[in-house]
Amino acid sequence: MKYNIDKYSLYKRCRPFCKTFLLLAMGTVFFLTSCKKQLDISPKGVVSQEQVNTPEGAEKLVIAAYAQLGNDHYDQAFSLWEYGDVRADDAYKGGRDASDIQDFHFIETWSNTLVNFGEVDALWYNLYIGISRVNAALNAIESLDKSVYPLKNQRMAEMRFLRAHWYFQLKILFKYVPYIDENVPRDLYDTVGNRTYSNDELWQKIADDFQYAAENLPETKTDIGRPDKAAAYAYLAKTKLYQAYMQDEKNNVVEINKDDLQAVVDATSKVMSYSQYGLDNDFGDNFLQGVSDKESIWAVQFSVDDGTMFGRLNFGDVLSTPQGIGCCDFKKPSQNLVNAFKTDANGLPLFDTYNNSDVNPSTDNIDPRLDHTVAIPGRTWKYDPLVIYEDSWNRSPDIYGHYASLKENVKKDDYIQVGPFYANTKHRVILRYADVLLFRAEALIELGRQNEALPLINELRTRAAASNSLLVDAADNPEGHYLVKPYVNGVNINWTQDNARIAFRFERRLEMAEEGSRFFDLVRWGVADQVLNAFVGVEKTKWPFLNDAHFTKNKNEYLPIPLNQIQFSKNLYKQNYGY
Repeated sequence: MKYNIDKYSLYKRCRPFCKTFLLLAMGTVFFLTSCKKQLDISPKGVVSQEQVNTPEGAEKLVIAAYAQLGNDHYDQAFSLWEYGDVRADDAYKGGRDASDIQDFHFIETWSNTLVNFGEVDALWYNLYIGISRVNAALNAIESLDKSVYPLKNQRMAEMRFLRAHWYFQLKILFKYVPYIDENVPRDLYDTVGNRTYSNDELWQKIADDFQYAAENLPETKTDIGRPDKAAAYAYLAKTKLYQAYMQDEKNNVVEINKDDLQAVVDATSKVMSYSQYGLDNDFGDNFLQGVSDKESIWAVQFSVDDGTMFGRLNFGDVLSTPQGIGCCDFKKPSQNLVNAFKTDANGLPLFDTYNNSDVNPSTDNIDPRLDHTVAIPGRTWKYDPLVIYEDSWNRSPDIYGHYASLKENVKKDDYIQVGPFYANTKHRVILRYADVLLFRAEALIELGRQNEALPLINELRTRAAASNSLLVDAADNPEGHYLVKPYVNGVNINWTQDNARIAFRFERRLEMAEEGSRFFDLVRWGVADQVLNAFVGVEKTKWPFLNDAHFTKNKNEYLPIPLNQIQFSKNLYKQNYGY
């Protein structure tokens, strides 16, 4: 038996042309073989099961599975910037205007979100390619004995880690997805629906893969880019945190499961026991090319000068490059987000009043993390005092404002031009140590152990207060009035569970802004409709492109299942509630 390692398990999830192509190919093969027996030869581009069931073949399949991590595109980015940042209150779509990748405008405003959006279908398809590659690798690995393949258990753990990563992304995007692992025969794929497993059962499937990975991965990375035990435990903690917020069919949070929260605490304890990980001294070190090794627990690697035409570049995030550098000025930080970094005279956030007026970065007290996250006209670009981010760098300032996203971008001379786009090779961090502290703090607060969460949040605030060494102008002067202080129970805050929850959620937004998680956080907490409709209520008075924006509760928490996928499944897949 022979198969194509990328498509054999996904032909029913391919683009609309796939079925037509398959029928044409079958007809052509039938015609040729009926006329010319000598053409009955093994086709190129496919491999046999025997060829891959070797240590060498298995290793190649493993590498192919890793390679998919960088096979995204700017309109189907694995960083999920379109769905985690732009769909929330942290960023505007940007670009030329609302018609520039118009489907993302509809997704940003939660209006006219259709089941046939090509970008959403392409993302679904590309995520399942990642799963297909993993399953192909696992089939080969499992056929080998450890005597001939000593790395068997480790490689299986790596592949199950990657599979869980892909399913995690599918889960937060679509909620209900078909779960297929290496044990499902190909001729039964058509029987696996997206409601075969419940919401909780799907989360548990993902958690089981991360648990297996945690038990079988090495304690230290064998190669940069491969996960280790800490990465598996960190992702397990993240998965159990999402699982804890139990939802009904209409996406309402109906219960927070205490056992799952305790599992988060247990998993983060494991991560924190590994001495090679911790917070970087400066918040900005996380977002410099090749700097953060201590805080980055798992990251996707990119490269240049590697023998390929352009290098292994990050094409998923190219659109956020400012127009003043190249193209195309998407993912514009919102005014609401910028205002959130204001602090009061005591160095604390303005929880209730931060958005009453727009921040003046030159005179207001601000959290230094603002200047690591958002480019502001007149300030340095990526810590280079000789390069100033100018208002003229904005493509459509009258539509999308005057700010640019910094974290995924690089210094001006570090871009690599490919056609009209300016890409870079800075690694894409998926899990960092600060995230682990936040997972733990959230679980502790919801368990009623908020006093244990206080030092974790203060650890981040103390690091933020010290993260100003990179934020200086050409004369070595601070670029802003930076003021951040820790919380002191009974002095500047009454650290009850309710107040701790408010402080934590605000802290998470500041720490993780523009890293693709904000929308999914709001859905997890069950407050997306409240927060986002309040957001657009103010923002639409400033930006007309938001005039039609309205978040519909019990619908917009998840994307629709792509119509193509429902049709390919012969209506086995069921549409999400509200669509």
